[in-house]
Amino acid sequence: MEASGTQASGFPESITFKPQPAISQEVTAHAILNDKDALTPDPGTEKLFEVENNKFAFSPGQLSKLLNPKSLGAFYALGGIAGLEKGLRSNITSGLSSDEVSLDGTVTFEEAAAAAEQGSAKADGMGQIAGGADKPAPSRSDGLFVDRKRVFADNRLPEKKSKSLLQLAWIAYNDKVLILLTIAAVVSLALGLYQTFGQEHEPGEAKVEWVEGVAIMVAIIIVVVVGTINDWQKERQFVKLNKKKEDRHVKVIRSGKSKEVSVYDILVGDVMHLEPGDLVPVDGILIKGHSIKCDESSATGESDLVKKQAGDRVFRAIEAREDVHKLDPFILSGCKIAEGMGTFMVTAVGVNSTFGKTMMALREETEATPLQFKLNVLAEYIAKLGGAAALVLFVALFIKFLAQLPGSPLTPSEKGQSFLQIFIVSVTVVVVAVPEGLPLAVTLALAFATTRMLKDNNLVRVLRACETMGNATTVCSDKTGTLTENKMTMVAATIGATAQFGRKTGPGDDVSTGPNSEVQADEKQVLPSTGMQGTVAVGEFLSQLSAEVKALLVQSVVINSTAFEGEQEGRQTFIGSKTETAFLEFARAHLGIGPLQEERSAANVVQVVPFDSSRKYMACVVKLRDGKFRVYTKGASEILLQKCTKIVANPASETLSEKLLTAEDSEFLADIISTYASRTLRTIALLYRDFESWPPADAVARDEPTQADFTAVFKDMTLLGILGIKDPLRQGVQGAVKDCQNAGVFVRMVTGDNILTAQAIAEECGIYTPNEGGIVMEGPTFRKLSPEDMDLTIPRLQVLARSSPEDKRILVKRLKELGETVAVTGDGTNDAPALKMADIGFSMGIAGTEVAKEASAIIVMDDNFASIVKALMWGRAVNDAVKKFLQFQITVNITAVVLTFVSAVASASEQSVLTAVQLLWVNLIMDTFAALALATDPPTRNILNRKPEKKSAPLITLNMWKMIVGQAIFQLMVTFILNFGGPRILNYQSPEEMEQLRTLVFNTFVWMQIFNQYNNRRLDNKFNIFEGIHRNWFFIAINFIMVGGQVLIIFVGGKAFHVTPLSGVQWAISIVLGALSLPMAVLIRLIPDRYVAKLLPPKTKRRLVPDVVAEEQAMKRRQSRPEHLPFIKTIRGGRVSSLKFQLDLVRVNSGFNDQMMGAITGTTTSC
Repeated sequence: MEASGTQASGFPESITFKPQPAISQEVTAHAILNDKDALTPDPGTEKLFEVENNKFAFSPGQLSKLLNPKSLGAFYALGGIAGLEKGLRSNITSGLSSDEVSLDGTVTFEEAAAAAEQGSAKADGMGQIAGGADKPAPSRSDGLFVDRKRVFADNRLPEKKSKSLLQLAWIAYNDKVLILLTIAAVVSLALGLYQTFGQEHEPGEAKVEWVEGVAIMVAIIIVVVVGTINDWQKERQFVKLNKKKEDRHVKVIRSGKSKEVSVYDILVGDVMHLEPGDLVPVDGILIKGHSIKCDESSATGESDLVKKQAGDRVFRAIEAREDVHKLDPFILSGCKIAEGMGTFMVTAVGVNSTFGKTMMALREETEATPLQFKLNVLAEYIAKLGGAAALVLFVALFIKFLAQLPGSPLTPSEKGQSFLQIFIVSVTVVVVAVPEGLPLAVTLALAFATTRMLKDNNLVRVLRACETMGNATTVCSDKTGTLTENKMTMVAATIGATAQFGRKTGPGDDVSTGPNSEVQADEKQVLPSTGMQGTVAVGEFLSQLSAEVKALLVQSVVINSTAFEGEQEGRQTFIGSKTETAFLEFARAHLGIGPLQEERSAANVVQVVPFDSSRKYMACVVKLRDGKFRVYTKGASEILLQKCTKIVANPASETLSEKLLTAEDSEFLADIISTYASRTLRTIALLYRDFESWPPADAVARDEPTQADFTAVFKDMTLLGILGIKDPLRQGVQGAVKDCQNAGVFVRMVTGDNILTAQAIAEECGIYTPNEGGIVMEGPTFRKLSPEDMDLTIPRLQVLARSSPEDKRILVKRLKELGETVAVTGDGTNDAPALKMADIGFSMGIAGTEVAKEASAIIVMDDNFASIVKALMWGRAVNDAVKKFLQFQITVNITAVVLTFVSAVASASEQSVLTAVQLLWVNLIMDTFAALALATDPPTRNILNRKPEKKSAPLITLNMWKMIVGQAIFQLMVTFILNFGGPRILNYQSPEEMEQLRTLVFNTFVWMQIFNQYNNRRLDNKFNIFEGIHRNWFFIAINFIMVGGQVLIIFVGGKAFHVTPLSGVQWAISIVLGALSLPMAVLIRLIPDRYVAKLLPPKTKRRLVPDVVAEEQAMKRRQSRPEHLPFIKTIRGGRVSSLKFQLDLVRVNSGFNDQMMGAITGTTTSC
């Protein structure tokens, strides 16, 4: 048989750029049976077939033909599911062997292809330990699945190559202004060397003309090195975050047992479980399943759900020459399981899977965030103003220089050096004035925050969510697992209308039902409901049940369940839905069930209806030994009760008997549900019904003749009983809710639970406040409200019970239309639309489905509401950090540019009081050190004591303008007085004293920036600028570096920095004048904001402060887009050019739109 495979580069053919049907309608069984080219290699892909010492029947290339595009011809040529089972040396029932290391012997292609004719392959194809079974099992260090990984690889994509330190250094240096400065420094050095060694000097005159050029070069090197290290650290943090983001656990069968493994450890030949909400990580063929429908829009562009059929059924249909165009056994990686459950055999992983190839071709850059875009607009304005100032300065000094040339006693080289001084100072003003640090500061703050948030159990998937969360105005939270512990325990039950048990479930009571739990007689309690006096302990309750009712109860919770047994933290336990595991724990402890696999293997399940949060129930159909069929259903009690017409008559009777459900029975059961709910119990009803045949003649499913249309038969059910499970409130959730409310965030509970249960729990955790006019409503009632009534209800709506995912989506949509910034939690597949629609979607890391996680912006790793409050704090901290840095940088920008401009123009020698090297040091303080110090402030508890900012809030607030202008005026006054009035005030006259004065001005200027950093740690009018400073080691360390650097410059900087050592008095003057920034900030904060507001005309304020809301609309209107930093990129480039701006096109790992696909048509990237 000829080999064939997928392309070695570019997109696999299955990832088409136009929507296609699952299987082309032109394909017929005849064409499939006679397809000689089904496994023929595509040109250029031959290497995928050349596998040395292949222990398997197939190569990666042959397996890739299954999905290149979907090919029933390749599926048939490989021998169907039986051929794959044999050829991949696996087993469709027990999966791979957990002990497989390397494999003995080989399986030929012919043997595998012939397996279809012989029936299912036997377990002899499973991996064996090298050297035979009689040898001892190898140590873990020898490695497992050696041959399998060698031939087919594992499910890891090659790591995206990160930039090296040298590459980052080149990017940082590739700044046009720095290059210009380097050229000027080289010319200055050449002239300086000529002056030093080529011209005569006066006796005793120092030969130091070359120092200026060298000093500028050293300063440039320091700027580049610090920027490089900063970028490298930031990139490492994002790489670490992405690794965490992509890892997850999936369920596979190995050695006959279901177990959870990392998504990276899935191998070809594994048998994997499929459940609703799964995001499939690998390619494969369906082994068996019930009503499986997949959303393959991410791969094919086809929006309709694709129904899947088991591989053996498709193979039989091909051989019987039936119509095959609707048959599809293929499971595509990257697709989402919308409905149904089953198992499939893995045929391609990692770079060989369709999704892996697409991901290799579309490696993403981190998208820009809204705050970054707003900041970029501001940075453009500042850069243009600074650039204009530098240009005017150069023109003014150049004219003055030309005017002084006639009659000048300077030599030609000295004149050249003077001109270079003018040019260098003007270029350095551009370095200081162009705030390339602003856009970089956001990335730095986000890198720091997202890394720290991970420690607080928040995995940020979308960077913009981090900053948006800081301004959230409302949180719509799930109940189970988020507000409660999701540690379910069955604590009450009513079977039929007579047998009941109830136990104490108050705070601190032990509600364990594990194997070691003991039920004491004093645990009996009287439930506060009519007709429920005399409830009993669990032991006595079970003694009232006949063996047949017990068996029915066991079947209802064991067969109709997706939970399985596994090992967690070194002990055997049940894994799956916490509701289901609670029932299984009860059954294991009190009903004596054996291993789940044994219990389930005895049942012949013919149809499964998976749980769906919109219909609130799940069901399965089992063929009984007498040939009849029984439907088991469990779900929300008040909904399922409406489907019942009968009830178990006498649970103690040896024969199972039923009776009609009377009005009295219905009233009694409604009382039980209300009582359980008022005790914060979740109530679950168990139903069953027997059928003579399946599917019933009047309810055959249209698209699947062997299955029934379940909605048509879901009626006339018999109620077995109502079970009550307790889920205790999470510790600290009341405090977290209170924190949100103090922070101005309105908390709502949106749950699928009974309205009484939801109300009781919401009241317990402080969400529901009836005394303040809070409203509790059910989903069906809410969705029927008119838009006007909805708008009146929503502001007071605190609990939405018995709600569907659609109700949640409607609520989120309406809240956003009312101007709210909405955070939503969700864990189910159907929550995805609401999570996607919300401003910030929180999915649950433990209980959440993969589809929910993919739709969310942040994954709450511990499913805890308190973690959402931490995300709120970090979101506000990011916004504050950027504003602190912005406030500091604009102040330095104004003072440095104005001081340089005025002092240079006023100087007789066209020299600024701040030299080029001194300005580069100031730029280093301003752009890099200050960003590290101010952008890394962790949040304090006080950050929750203020209301969230509106979406239209300005980037620079009134308080910030007040501090910027006030500090800039103070700093300019001090430096101007020292520069122009210093000789008279300090009585300086000699050249040495005048040199000291210039050093004094520079020293004072830097100390004012150092002290002003402390002022910028607060953005409000409060005075405690040292709050939480001990928690920010970055700030403390950076301050030591700045102070140490400045002291070294003054003492040993000498000619390089144009400074002379200062006396103790001069140091005191510098530090005292710098420290005056602190009391000056107090005076500025005491100025009432209303007076400052009157000084700022509204038009000016709007022009200087970009508006948040109008920004996206403005993007569409503008041809030139300041948020993309065209001016700064033109003037500087470098690190700013390496920033990516993708606000218009945010990619999601699981799906790509047609426009994106069209844009990359024809491109190929090596896999």
